[in-house]
Amino acid sequence: MENHEPDDTIKENLKTLDIVTRKINQLPEAEKYLLEHGSTYVGLNAALCGLIANSLFRRILNVTQARLAASLPMAVIPFLTAQISYEGFVSLPLSTGNLRCETCTVTRGGLVGLVFGGLYPVILAIPVNGGLAARYNTALLPEKGNILTYWIRISKPVFRKMLFPILLQTVFAAYLGSRQYKLLIKALQLPEPGLETP
Repeated sequence: MENHEPDDTIKENLKTLDIVTRKINQLPEAEKYLLEHGSTYVGLNAALCGLIANSLFRRILNVTQARLAASLPMAVIPFLTAQISYEGFVSLPLSTGNLRCETCTVTRGGLVGLVFGGLYPVILAIPVNGGLAARYNTALLPEKGNILTYWIRISKPVFRKMLFPILLQTVFAAYLGSRQYKLLIKALQLPEPGLETP
């Protein structure tokens, strides 16, 4: 077994990232943009899921106050979470060469889309709108003994209505992972800049 210094691994990753970056810069603008900013699209879809879930819970709990105070975190937090997660689990490993199979990329993309882009915004809407309902006394909240059953009963219709946006987010993130993988393979097959032979 070889002894690898931590500095050697970092140097190898930086060298790989440098080569990949040079080759990505040779791609057409639209393809380069998709590779570099694809995670933003996943984040925007997550923000949209968060706003839809927020709206559904507000209707069920009859909350009419504090629209902006509830909508802002329900858009910003899922956006940042999904964008950073997709960047960390899919885009960055692709760029550094740590993610090398299309199936793995599609699976990771789909899981990030499902968990951080679909389920997390819906689950986040529960305490946000529950707190507003308690503060403004717009809905009868449960006693201490049956809190879990109350929130499960309240959440079931929301999850049913959110099934399509959650599935759409999952499929979109998986497709984006596949697309980014294919674009990266295309970029890696390009000749090294400055080494073209006549």
